[in-house]
Amino acid sequence: MDFLDRTRQEFAKQADGFSASAATNDEAQVARLVSAISPLADCRVLDVACGPGIVTRALAARAREVVALDLTPQMLAKARERCAKEGLSNITFHEGSATALPFTDHAFDVVVTRLSFHHFLEPAAVLAEMLRVLRPGGIVAVADVVTDENPEKSELQNAIEVLRDPSHVRMLRPSELSALMLRDGLTIIGEDAWEKPREFEEWLGIVADPERAAPLRAVVRALARSGEDAGMGLRIANGAIRFFHRWQLVAARKN
Repeated sequence: MDFLDRTRQEFAKQADGFSASAATNDEAQVARLVSAISPLADCRVLDVACGPGIVTRALAARAREVVALDLTPQMLAKARERCAKEGLSNITFHEGSATALPFTDHAFDVVVTRLSFHHFLEPAAVLAEMLRVLRPGGIVAVADVVTDENPEKSELQNAIEVLRDPSHVRMLRPSELSALMLRDGLTIIGEDAWEKPREFEEWLGIVADPERAAPLRAVVRALARSGEDAGMGLRIANGAIRFFHRWQLVAARKN
């Protein structure tokens, strides 16, 4: 099985849990992204790796037109359902890969992606595709979870994430994501960072794979008891495993 097939398989299983997750539906997080790229009234916007349409819906409420793309049919079905409930008619949906966007050069005024870069084998190549379809003067924005700057803690957190979900490749360190966006042809117009508390069982349940749950729970609990926080505030509180996800948002203008 190649990596794209594995990703489709994982997110087909995760569609229900991911779509319903309180953490991924956090309106304040979505508002941060929308605010970074506003105003949108006259814009044609592309939502790359749109998942269940959480960001798509927020964009469509403000933009002239939104195009939502995802690799996984089950995620696109969730996105269509979510947006239909809001009566939004300015959205088109496409199945496809972020590594080869099925759109012409300079087709969009704004291109965004959320919670996706850690699933890409080559984030720089995906960003290059996003910029290809973005018009000069347009805005690109990336919001994703990132790790601690400490390389050992970063490696450990990524190992935990891969054990939970084999479609996970690597969460970048904050400096790496910033460096990725500091490239020729881009001018940074906004950056933001925050931490989102997570409950281990809720996070684990999204992947819908009980066979992974017990061994991963044992490993993470042992790490927390030993005092290892894995760069993500890993701890046990009232018998429950808790941690946080560190987020970073970078918006830039294409020169």
